[in-house]
Amino acid sequence: MDNYRRYTANKGLATLALVLLIGIVAMIALNAGSMDLNPHQVIRSIIGKGADVADIVIWQIRLPRILAAIIAGAGLSVAGCVMQNNLRNPLASPSTLGIANAAAFGANMAIIVFGAGSIRSTGADAVNISNPYSVAFSAFIWAMAAALIILLLARTRGFSPEAIVLAGVALSSLFSAGTILIQYFAQDVQVAAAVFWTFGDLGRAAWNEVLILSLIVASALIYFMLRRWDYNALDSGEETAKSLGVNVERVRLGGMMASSLITGAAVSFLGIIGFIGLVAPHMMRRVLGGDHRQLIPASALAGALLLLVSDTVARTIIAPVVLPVGAITSFFGAPLFLYLLARGYEQK
Repeated sequence: MDNYRRYTANKGLATLALVLLIGIVAMIALNAGSMDLNPHQVIRSIIGKGADVADIVIWQIRLPRILAAIIAGAGLSVAGCVMQNNLRNPLASPSTLGIANAAAFGANMAIIVFGAGSIRSTGADAVNISNPYSVAFSAFIWAMAAALIILLLARTRGFSPEAIVLAGVALSSLFSAGTILIQYFAQDVQVAAAVFWTFGDLGRAAWNEVLILSLIVASALIYFMLRRWDYNALDSGEETAKSLGVNVERVRLGGMMASSLITGAAVSFLGIIGFIGLVAPHMMRRVLGGDHRQLIPASALAGALLLLVSDTVARTIIAPVVLPVGAITSFFGAPLFLYLLARGYEQK
């Protein structure tokens, strides 16, 4: 009993440490940037007593960006955690099903076919997405269409993990080919705008986007937590889960739909941000084990922390130039991906 209490307390401490780290990094991110602000200015601005310039920087630029990083990172990480459980595949992530490629195809359609990419000036900022909401809407619609097609195809195979993964790989290839063909016949500036969209940029998020993302991620998190015991049962295999009264097909359908919804919303607003859904759940699984009662919230916190750190690095490492946050997250994720592949081959 003492060992169990100590084990539970250690899990609680790990979760608390993640919360504290997120708070610390968020304060650093509020202070860091091309415009130097000290903690005193930040606090005065937050409580409504700051200078006009500081208020604009904090409330209109940095705070929405920080919240978008926390919310999107949490959502993508939890989506990866649930996908890895539902598909029984340690390499599963929000990009496994080709949803990100479908969103990229939708964005290319809006930018190139419907003219949302344009020339704004003759300077360095010539490339512009003139109607970002139409791009986000198109990306989201195609992302969810891909998710529905995958699930409909998988239903004919009883929602087996193999059928879902293979359908995702096939659609991923299809949407990638479609994106290449659209770009091939596009003008230079349209191609540049489409490529710029795919980089991933948390600076696109305003308060409206933060609100929509927070509602979607919070709703999905509640659903995942309600299903936490079902996910624990699935870890022991489908037959064991069915013997415990779990409707495996329904659980898998609900988990994949909620994960797809998170992925579609995050990608449509922020662009493609890779590896968060792969890295964070594995980190927490090694620290806390596979119990989804702790793994789901801990994965959300770890994903939020990883994306927040990545975005802060992207903004400050060669300021005032802002690097694509998707490239930074890939630097975190690629080594773990290679490690998992190497370990898999060793086990064989």
